[in-house]
Amino acid sequence: MKTKAEAFHHTLKDVYYAEKAITQALPKMIDAASDANLKGAFEDHLQETKEHVKLLQKVFASIDKPSEGEKCDAIEGLIKEAEGIIEEASGVALRECLIGAAQAVEHYEIARYGTLREWAKQLKNDRAHDLLSQILDMEKAANAKLTGIAVSGQ
Repeated sequence: MKTKAEAFHHTLKDVYYAEKAITQALPKMIDAASDANLKGAFEDHLQETKEHVKLLQKVFASIDKPSEGEKCDAIEGLIKEAEGIIEEASGVALRECLIGAAQAVEHYEIARYGTLREWAKQLKNDRAHDLLSQILDMEKAANAKLTGIAVSGQ
């Protein structure tokens, strides 16, 4: 890739792959969470993640490209870490580590969507900018919800 438009498309495929992978990983985290608040946050975010996939499809349409993912090593690593936590941890440690793993995913997504949103603006793609802003706001809210659960100790 040599242009910002190409970098935008490449990163869009990366985050599309990530969102689809997250929809596969979240049910395992839901099953592993015994805390009702955390389980609820994961269930809510699963529905939001499915919405993100639909919004990303609209972003692809705004650049006349097919909705397709490209393997994202970062999200693969973060999901693998979460799966390891589910296997190894229990009790309070499981709860706290699940929150940490989920926030690592949120921070990755916030970074990606922040970049994509600004590139969309620079590329004068208002539609993509608006859609990516929506997703970014949802990701920030999900992260804030996880922080609230973590600091409440409940």
